[in-house]
Amino acid sequence: MAGCSTDTVHPASPAELAEAMGSASARHQTICSGGHFSKRRMGGALGAAQTTISTAAMKRVRQYEPRDLTISVEAGISYCELSRVLAERRQMVPLDPPFSSTATIGGILATNGSGPRRRLYGTARDLVIGMEFATLEGKLIQSGGMVVKNVAGLDMAKLLIGSFGTLAAITVVNLKLIPQPPFSRTFVLSCNTLDAAVAARDAILHSALDPEAIDLINPAAMESPEPAFRLAVRAGGNAAAIARYERELPSLGARPLPGGEAVFWSWIQNFTPRYLDAHADGAVVRVSCTLKELKTVILEAPGPAIARAGSGVCYLYFEQFSQATAFAAEAAREHPQTVVECAPESRGAQADLWPVPGRDLEIMKRIKRMLDPDNLLNPGRLYGRI
Repeated sequence: MAGCSTDTVHPASPAELAEAMGSASARHQTICSGGHFSKRRMGGALGAAQTTISTAAMKRVRQYEPRDLTISVEAGISYCELSRVLAERRQMVPLDPPFSSTATIGGILATNGSGPRRRLYGTARDLVIGMEFATLEGKLIQSGGMVVKNVAGLDMAKLLIGSFGTLAAITVVNLKLIPQPPFSRTFVLSCNTLDAAVAARDAILHSALDPEAIDLINPAAMESPEPAFRLAVRAGGNAAAIARYERELPSLGARPLPGGEAVFWSWIQNFTPRYLDAHADGAVVRVSCTLKELKTVILEAPGPAIARAGSGVCYLYFEQFSQATAFAAEAAREHPQTVVECAPESRGAQADLWPVPGRDLEIMKRIKRMLDPDNLLNPGRLYGRI
């Protein structure tokens, strides 16, 4: 990661991580913390760091209660390994984050990563029931627990989700699990116009159907000679539920995906890292809007765009960083929750990645000063604002 020191400490346990944090803080060293650092282009550019601390060696399953649908894991476990462990019991943590091939669970929570299935299952804040984290004082703090209804201290854990590691270092995460549906089916609707795609989306949302995901892909993202918008619907449930989708969705023009369902959703989930790998100066703008506003945002996209059409989160892709920052500044006037989510490492500090942070920013700065008064931990990583 840009700004990280060349020497990296790999604590083998939460206690060792806390000790490393406290030691660096006592020496007044700036700290670059993370897991596999797979999201180097996400968020703001990190300032020069004198110490790098990685959770990559902390990858144990601490406690797994399949009957209670809970699991406790160390922050360094990869999302792929966690998914493999849970799949043996037909359970899952359906976050579908980008960069999932290398991302650790701690890194996913720190960046609040999510994907297509957020429409039904929510984001990390809906699945985390407890957390342990290390502070710059070298202490380990427990928030929440292993019981789904246990909410004691949970607000502190929620603060760390999406903080890009600027407040503390996540060491252990307790998660609520979701049973895998017995059957899964994907339907794709090809529309000549965006109006038709949005109308089909609205019809699904106003029906009795409750799909896991509804994603809208514009023609530029599909890289297809056919100038059509695709509406992809992922359904899960028992045989009767799937049969209902098969009866009702064809009336909207949707057709079952003929095989390759896992490959298709993996393609969508990992569009961002694939695009960034192909465009050295590329950037991604995330616009969070209402369902009604989604059509306008997609129409304004000059290039590839993929939207969580059932939740109003749009991802727009730009080959040049300057185009992304100019678009974000303009879009933020109508949609304040707009950020340049991914940018080249060398240019992340050159522009305003978070044009309209809102009134909450001052509260966030106060919390930062409480936990990190000397601004030692991942400075600048929260879109350059913190």
